[in-house]
Amino acid sequence: MKYIRQLAIILAVTCVGEFLKSILPFPVPASIYGLVLMLLLLVTGAVRLESVDSTAVFLIEIMPLMFIPAGVGLVTAWSSLRPVLLPVAVITLLTTFIVMAVTGKVTDALIRKNECGGEGK
Repeated sequence: MKYIRQLAIILAVTCVGEFLKSILPFPVPASIYGLVLMLLLLVTGAVRLESVDSTAVFLIEIMPLMFIPAGVGLVTAWSSLRPVLLPVAVITLLTTFIVMAVTGKVTDALIRKNECGGEGK
């Protein structure tokens, strides 16, 4: 029953994200609205971490399965993708390295901040 309740909370937040996407004029994916909403709910204490953690861990563990439909989509769209394969590959590689570098720098800065008298240990 615990997992059903946790999944219901996650799905409700996801549905609200979809609703926000449909009514707001911004070019933001519904999943981002849902993530920001879940973050706000967790930070404000409206939803406790214990209320979603087990199901969230499970969903993260099965995340590779979620990429199978995208891979199949690429295979079926190969004729459209082939002419732009090189630019897409270059952009994908560049943005991957940029995201990795920025994530590393931000993580480094946060670790240093906590080690140098930051908030509690």
